[in-house]
Amino acid sequence: MMSLFDLHGKTALVTGANTGLGQAIAVALASAGADIVAVGRSSMAETETAVRNAGRSMQAISADLSTLEPIERIVAEASGERRIDILVNNAGIIRRADAIDYTEADWDAVMDVNLKTVFFLTQAFARKMLADNQGGKIINIASLLSFQGGIRIPAYTASKSGLAGLTKLLACEWAGRGINVNAIAPGYFSTNNTQALREDEDRNAQILARIPAGKWGDPSDLGGAAVFLASQAANYIHGIVLPVDGGWLAR
Repeated sequence: MMSLFDLHGKTALVTGANTGLGQAIAVALASAGADIVAVGRSSMAETETAVRNAGRSMQAISADLSTLEPIERIVAEASGERRIDILVNNAGIIRRADAIDYTEADWDAVMDVNLKTVFFLTQAFARKMLADNQGGKIINIASLLSFQGGIRIPAYTASKSGLAGLTKLLACEWAGRGINVNAIAPGYFSTNNTQALREDEDRNAQILARIPAGKWGDPSDLGGAAVFLASQAANYIHGIVLPVDGGWLAR
């Protein structure tokens, strides 16, 4: 049974792998045997150290995913000497403001990174997966806001709701051709994106009171879900959005 989760011989590309959830996912996949291609805007030295300590290789690609410009380069560099078997679309941004005050610039910035670039990067790698007929695993990092509205994050909610829908559409189109497209919906995790919430005493208390597990998630808590969806154990799973939320949605 454990061999179903073995990723030896596979290569995974993880966006936003320089820190937080992306870094934790990259390390988890490496611990299961995958070599890693890490894409990020800042230094990925810490991620590389952890991946190599897990006994796997890592290639770092520096790229800003706020536009489509780096996609062709990412595909070329990542695919130069290897096949990308697993794509994890983790990179994302958040801008907070009341809906009545939200600006077009903030809306466009969030939608471009969280949805537009995700689609076209996925399209680029799926073309290669379909061309050689060897299939692959695509994992999108959605959010609890794929299910709920939230407050003061209209573009983020729209982008993550859209990503859930896109996950299902791509699964419908590609499941019969050997590509599994699924998503993980993290709950409230301790990352840079949630620092403002955790530092707000009242909001922090409200969030913790709602989480049955009684604590913020640690990025490493996503590792098992990522390995599962990237592995043979998930071969017949298509189009799901898997919450990893400490029980938030069950409350």
